[in-house]
Amino acid sequence: MTFGKIANNKNDGVIKMDDKIVRKNPVGMPAPVGNYTHITRIPRNSELYVTSGQIGIDKDGAFPDNINEQISNTFNNIQSVLKSENLSSDNIIKVNIWATEKIDWEYLYSKWEELFGNNYPAMTIGYITELGLPEIKIEIEIWAAKV
Repeated sequence: MTFGKIANNKNDGVIKMDDKIVRKNPVGMPAPVGNYTHITRIPRNSELYVTSGQIGIDKDGAFPDNINEQISNTFNNIQSVLKSENLSSDNIIKVNIWATEKIDWEYLYSKWEELFGNNYPAMTIGYITELGLPEIKIEIEIWAAKV
């Protein structure tokens, strides 16, 4: 039974046993304007996970009126989804954020740093007029990979 080729020191296209997700900002690019990286490399043959947008609903099914409370709930929901698949923030490769009102970036970044430390994934943010329900003020979609 063959299990595949073992990597050697040459760059012969074979996945190295220590390959991992790499986040970086390419030389010659403007610095990110927020807490994200410009590019994330995912090793070949990684398992890909894509979440539905996580929203600011609490464990009782209620939506707080305050966007910061919804942000807090959203990050709690993200942690629960990650944990359900034995994933951590190290596995996150892309984050898409949609909001219907101005984000308190100081607050969001405090939750962001709790999750990521200073090892940020790629991120896109968009302000839109409405999300799936009128109560939803923020929605965050996560893409993750397990090497």
